[in-house]
Amino acid sequence: MIDFINMLVPVLLLTAATLLGTLEYTHMLQLESYQLDGYVRWVKANKDRAYVKGAISAVVGMAVYTALSFVLPSWSYLIASAALCVCGIVCFSKAKKKPAKKALVFTKRVKRLLIIHVFLWGIVYVVLDVVGGYWVYARALAFLLPVIWVWLLAVSAALAQPLEKGISNHYFNDAKKKLENRPELIKIGITGSYGKTSTKFILGTLLQEKYKVLIPPSSFNTPMGLTRVIREQLKPEHEVFLAEMGARHKGDIKELIGLVHPTVGLLVSVGPQHLETFGSIETVADTKFELIDGLPKDGKAFFAADGAWCEKLYERATVEKTLAGLDEKCPVHAENIHVTVDGSAFTLVTPQGSIDCVTPLLGKHNIQNTVLCATAALSLGLTLHEIQSVMKKLQPVEHRLQLIKGNNGITVIDDAFNANPAGAKAAMEVLAGFPGRRMVVTPGMVELGAEEEARNREFGRQMAKACDIAILIGIKRTQPIYEGLLEAGFVADNVLRVNTLKEATDFLAAVGKPGDVVLFENDLPDNYNEQ
Repeated sequence: MIDFINMLVPVLLLTAATLLGTLEYTHMLQLESYQLDGYVRWVKANKDRAYVKGAISAVVGMAVYTALSFVLPSWSYLIASAALCVCGIVCFSKAKKKPAKKALVFTKRVKRLLIIHVFLWGIVYVVLDVVGGYWVYARALAFLLPVIWVWLLAVSAALAQPLEKGISNHYFNDAKKKLENRPELIKIGITGSYGKTSTKFILGTLLQEKYKVLIPPSSFNTPMGLTRVIREQLKPEHEVFLAEMGARHKGDIKELIGLVHPTVGLLVSVGPQHLETFGSIETVADTKFELIDGLPKDGKAFFAADGAWCEKLYERATVEKTLAGLDEKCPVHAENIHVTVDGSAFTLVTPQGSIDCVTPLLGKHNIQNTVLCATAALSLGLTLHEIQSVMKKLQPVEHRLQLIKGNNGITVIDDAFNANPAGAKAAMEVLAGFPGRRMVVTPGMVELGAEEEARNREFGRQMAKACDIAILIGIKRTQPIYEGLLEAGFVADNVLRVNTLKEATDFLAAVGKPGDVVLFENDLPDNYNEQ
């Protein structure tokens, strides 16, 4: 009986320790969309979080096993395994106590990953245990495994990829077939470095005046995200399907084209977004152009007149194309623009005539997006009267320059979904137009590669002109913003540097007063926390 207990129970305890000790890493992998390159970057950027708890657990397990081998040799393995399991419980408890913006979700994919992870750990354990039959201290190596917990999970994720790819392909092909069986469905692709989600909802709201439109929720812009929408939400009554197309690597949009096969494409913007994976703005532009390249010969392409990359790509396009925006050279453009803290007003000039429009959307950049959508809507049969009536109904997308009037007299501008150089600049312009004491809460911008430091420093200089108090989250990461603020003459005493969003909100609760305006610019997920 003792031999049985000493064989089975330690295995169960060590397995539990491995699972509990690696759940935080599993959470980070999920936040990185199971992309191993992103996970590896997180490990390298967070060595303390990645290694310390595993190293401490290994030291505890090794020390207990070694010490008891001399005094309680029959029970040393069991007790040391129990000690390591306690370490796993402590690691899990500490990770669970950390407030998570988006907690680990135990999806079927996560469960499959953990099964493979346990199986991989089991192989390593068996090898060590076999060696233990020849050398009394070899089993102690099992207690050193926590040092590489973080990498064992990476190996498990790599081993899981073929299985996950097969499962994904099954659902992907099912969704693709469902679309192919609907040749009459108008399929529209929307892409851009920023602004694509807002554009999707603006265009969807406009087209709903004439069509039954399927608008995927939030930022469902990946192959699996759109696959799920198509399989679960596309109904026979839908006449239009809007497909927002996101990308972090070259070829990502081409993959989405293979799923959706749009006949209409909108290119909203091209900018320095996700440079960490793209490498250069040229690669970003080429990737966004995959949408236009994927249109059929009789397709229609609509480009934002940005005076930069979108217009360069407009010149490259060979399908029927239209440039739209704020420039008078565009056949459809905006004139007499008035931007206020309550929204925007402008005259929409088209070949069919002109109309005066009013919208509650904040910022001049949203007028650009609205004009682009109006141009596409006109080509799809909407009248000027229909477009004019819808403009006043447009609402900001949640967490994208969303205006929230607080009961305490404080106005919140929620732009927390993400931040990019163009979006951050637009947000500063919006904030500068508000009266009262203006405050910014931000962790800065990420995934900008070699340009990240310079872009954040420029962000700080822009911030200095728009706000009275700056609250920076993440002391190390926001150092360039802090330097930019001071370079622009901002008073250092008016900068608060904190480690967490909670510290920032606690400060606002303490000092906020009626008439204040607080802009939340970007809200990074937990894998960017510095603690």
